[in-house]
Amino acid sequence: MTALLDNLTIVDAIGSFGALIVVAAYFATQMRMMNSDDLAFPVVNLLGSVLIVYSLVYNFNLASMLIEGFWILISLIGIIQHFRLRRAE
Repeated sequence: MTALLDNLTIVDAIGSFGALIVVAAYFATQMRMMNSDDLAFPVVNLLGSVLIVYSLVYNFNLASMLIEGFWILISLIGIIQHFRLRRAE
């Protein structure tokens, strides 16, 4: 474990923090602490995914970049939907 922490770069730490954010948002929805209809859900997912993409720019992995690209796109759609529905009310 010490060797892993010794080799951890700031880029890796940022990406790992992003992954924790995304997982925490999913966990919060499963525990009914966060509603997926709330604006916070796509915003938190967007933040986490952007942090992961930051790390992928330095340590590229095509499969991970694809999933994060879709995650960002879906989060942006969720944010837009939130404001569209709010404006319609």
